Amino acid sequence: MKKVFIDGSAGTTGLRIRERLENRRDLEFIVIAEELRKNVEARRMALNEADVAFLCLPDAAALDAVALVENPSTVVIDTSTAHRVSNGWEYGFPELEGRRARIASSKRIANPGCHASGFIALVEPLVRAGLVARNEKLCAFSLTGYSGGGKKMIADYETAGTQLHIGGRQYALAQMHKHLPEMAAISGLDFAPCFSPIVVPHLSGMEVTVQLFGKSVEAIADCYRQYYAEGGLVRFVENPAEAEGGFLSSAALSGRDGMEVSVYGNGDRVILVSRFDNLGKGASGAAIQNMNIVLGCDEDKGLKV
Repeated sequence: MKKVFIDGSAGTTGLRIRERLENRRDLEFIVIAEELRKNVEARRMALNEADVAFLCLPDAAALDAVALVENPSTVVIDTSTAHRVSNGWEYGFPELEGRRARIASSKRIANPGCHASGFIALVEPLVRAGLVARNEKLCAFSLTGYSGGGKKMIADYETAGTQLHIGGRQYALAQMHKHLPEMAAISGLDFAPCFSPIVVPHLSGMEVTVQLFGKSVEAIADCYRQYYAEGGLVRFVENPAEAEGGFLSSAALSGRDGMEVSVYGNGDRVILVSRFDNLGKGASGAAIQNMNIVLGCDEDKGLKV
């Protein structure tokens, strides 16, 4: 039986990981007393006792936690932004070519960001196939459920009820969103996209859209169809809007851990769309998928896909 420790178990991501894993009989949870949750020595002992340690912490705290790990056998899965483009860390998106095997043998795995996951799933296969040039400058926007903002934002939306919370709210207006470095680096782009994240008034669910000009819808669909044919939690879906009356809801995959990608448009203007749960494939579900790969389990064990 493998031992698992969640450092930061009180946060939104940590809670969702625990919820997904609580019925697993192949895992034993290491739990420290609430009053010792921030005690360095208690955390050090738990981190080094664990076979797999999830870090569900702010960036600075995640860096500190990694420094506490001395056991060479402990696998660290960091859900923060701290290590996503760092040397020595494997980017935890197994559906990308070549990464599944590297994740399986890694002791340091950086869990992808939520917005970044949707963007990379759409763009990296096209860059790899030569359908999008490395030096193209892309534009993208993302609709996200308010749970992505953590406990404070959840409380704001569920208790405030002000006019500001009724519609979508765009943020990161200065184009300095923390996911931009991984969006460019992992996709193989020379430039970060012009990116507009928008919080919408539902708890969870995410929809990322990338806009292109002068591309073939058929060629892109064929690329996705082949690229995501080998399994994992990402799948190409042919025209899901047809079943939704011509609409695409950002909450369609709320509560689930998979992701669907699709493409629309014509030879002049094309949109690429990924839909998933910002807490699922965008956070906790992806972290569990990475753990499953490391432990040699089915990738979707304990997940809702």
